[in-house]
Formats: sequence, structure tokens, C-alpha cells
Amino acid sequence: MWKHVRNIVLIFIALALAGVWYITRPDVAQLPLDAVTGPKPNITEGREQIFPTIKVAEVDRWKAGEAPIAAPGLVVERFAESLDHPRNMYVLPNGDVLVAETNSPPRESGGIEGFVMKWLMGKAGAGVPSANRITLLRDANGDGKAELKTPFLTGLNSPFGMVLIRDTLYVANTDGLMAFPYKTGDTQITAKGKELTKFNAKAPNNHWTRNLAASPDGKKIYISVGSNSNIAEHGIESENGRAMVFEYDIAKDKKIPYAIGLRNPVGLDWDSRGRLWTVVNERDMLGSDLVPDYLALVEFGADYGWPQHYWGGYTDHRVSPPKPEKREYERRPDYALGAHTAPLGLAFGYKGKLGAGLTDGAFVARHGSWNRKPVSGYDVIFVPFPKGEPVGKPVNILTGFLDKDGKAQGRPTMVVIAKDGSLLVSDDVGNIVWRVRAKS
Repeated sequence: MWKHVRNIVLIFIALALAGVWYITRPDVAQLPLDAVTGPKPNITEGREQIFPTIKVAEVDRWKAGEAPIAAPGLVVERFAESLDHPRNMYVLPNGDVLVAETNSPPRESGGIEGFVMKWLMGKAGAGVPSANRITLLRDANGDGKAELKTPFLTGLNSPFGMVLIRDTLYVANTDGLMAFPYKTGDTQITAKGKELTKFNAKAPNNHWTRNLAASPDGKKIYISVGSNSNIAEHGIESENGRAMVFEYDIAKDKKIPYAIGLRNPVGLDWDSRGRLWTVVNERDMLGSDLVPDYLALVEFGADYGWPQHYWGGYTDHRVSPPKPEKREYERRPDYALGAHTAPLGLAFGYKGKLGAGLTDGAFVARHGSWNRKPVSGYDVIFVPFPKGEPVGKPVNILTGFLDKDGKAQGRPTMVVIAKDGSLLVSDDVGNIVWRVRAKS
């Protein structure tokens, strides 16, 4: 009798394990990344997942003398190192570089979701507490290396966006926009600062970065705020004031939604025509081929579809309520950056001096996937804009962040054009700011 009971139990255990394997087995891409990159990506049927594909590049940081691989005609060097999770950067008028050493605030989501998130962040090299600091980097002798590395502003709350307008430095904490007095040459700000407006940072605050871009006339600030979830699964009310770009009028002290339906916009920059663009991380758990992250022109009043729709009208049937009536009014993104590549940094090339072929277009740092098989991103690319619009396929600028064994030596995060025309790339796993210049 007990033998039969044991056999039945073993059968149930085997079935249970088979079921777990079935719902957690990784979804493998059926298309090359190139097919979901460019102005007209191949949008296939979604393969809905109960549990996401988990394919994280383990960390094996750069050793002395190692560096990413630069494109022909370019050289990559270490501008600053031994930083603490460097993320966003901002170049001051005198050439000083501000770098936000920052990370997400403590994760408050418990249970399985919180456990998995903590494990993933640790495996990807992002499980470190936030330094909550902005550091100043100064290359005084112009040799391409920062001799001065000093704390510039401390006591912040997961800071990210930075912008200087006249004598005021604006900093985006995860929960609000701050203003600090600044004068040229300052190496430290000790003033307490003033909070101008608050952001929704309620737990779990999954997309915690808040980036900033000042209007060309210096009268307004544009603020990117990501969603609190994948597809509003925590309730649409938790998404109030999220998944959008705000416009903040400084004189009126007033913030309004400028563009909505952007799941997680991060990089912001102006093109040579004075138009604002952003790069956006799209939704997960529809398989390794969906949904492509993207580059988009930020238009006033535009709705980019999240959470109900993606890529200009494709319906995500997991979302309730579905709201089909709004689909015809939604704006399609301009350029797909590949599925799950996690684009963060954006900088237009017209301000740089990296060569004639790298002026009409945008540099994009793709931080790298955690839920695609095979992995995608982990590079810096250039998207051509030959006639003011993104076309064709991207050009590789920096590769080699993954070693021959698929381990992450670093992860490119944000990009900015330095005063001398070189390209600076923050690396939040390697704890380095790289400098890319034209070969002499």
C-alpha cells in the first residue's frame, strides 16, 4: 500500500516539476535582433508569458587596461573610474561634468516579486544601495582624463536628471524636482535647495529615474517619468502622473502632461532642429521578440499607447480595460531599438566631433536585456538621421561590454557630448565614465 502511495506522490511531484518547467522555460527569440530594429520592425504575434524569460549576463568587471571595442576611426579611453554606480551625466558650460552616482531607492515590494527583483538586480550588478550623490569631474589640463573627482551635491534621493538654467541647477530626485544655486566654477553646493514639484514615487516605484531637459529658451523643463509597472497590473490608479513626459513652466510653477503613454522614457535630448526626442523601454512578457524598445519624437498632446497598445496600435490583450476607442489617436514611435535592449542614454551627434558620418543622428546607450534569449543590447549605437528623421539600421559605436563567456564587464548607461566634442559614456557596472573620441 505505502509503495503505491509513494509512487502516486512521485508522479504528482514529477507533474508539478514539469508544470513549473513549462511555465518558466525561457522563450527563445525567433527573429534576429536586426528584424525588430529600425523604422519598420517586424511585429509578430506575442507569446504571452506567465513567468518572464530570465537571461541575465553575470558580472565580471573590467580589469586594468581593458576597455570596450570602439568603431573604426574612434578611440575609447577612461575619463573617470572608481565611481559608485554612475548613471546620468550633465556637462556644465565651463566643461565640468556632473555625474549622478545613484540607484533605485530601497525596494519595498515583498513576496515573490520583491525576491525575484532583488535577485535580478544583484546578478546584473545593480543591487547596490544608492550613493545619493552628484560628483563633479574636471579635466583641467585637457588630456581627456578627469584629474578632479569630488562630491558636488549630497543628501539626495535617488537623483538622476540635471540641468543648469542661468544660475540655478535643477536636479530630479525620484520623488521631486529640486533647485540649487550655482555659479561657474563651483566644486560643491552646500545649500539645502528648494523642492519645486513632487513626482509619484509610491512603492514599488519600479521605474525610478526622472530625467530632465531644458527648453532652448530656458523657460521650461521637460521631465521623463516611467511607469510603476509592466502593464498597470498594480492598478491604473498607481500610474497617476507616470508613464509620460511632463512640461514644467518655471515662471508659473506649473507642471502639465506633455506626452503620455510612454512606459519608461529615460534619455531626453534636442535635435538640430530644436525638437525633443526620447528613448523608451517597452513592456515585457510577450516573448523575446516583443515589444521593441524605441526612439520617438516627443510631441505635445501625443499618446504613445501604453498600457493598452504598442507600436502604433497593436493591442495588448492582457490589459483591462482595453479602451479600443483610443487606438486610432495614438502615435507610432519613430524608430525601433530592438526587443528588450533597455535603451537609456540619448545624445544627438551634431554637437560632437566624432567624424562627419556621426553628426546627423543620435547616439543611444542600450543598457542590455535581462529577459531575452539570446541577450540583446550591451552596446552604444548611432542611429542615422540623414534628412532629419531616423532611417536604416544603427551603426555600432561601442561593443565588447560582454566578454567571450557572455559575462558583463560593464553596462553602458547614459551618453553626453563633452565640451571638446567627445562622447562620454557612463558604465554603471564597470563604475567608469568612458570617453570616445575621433582617432588622431
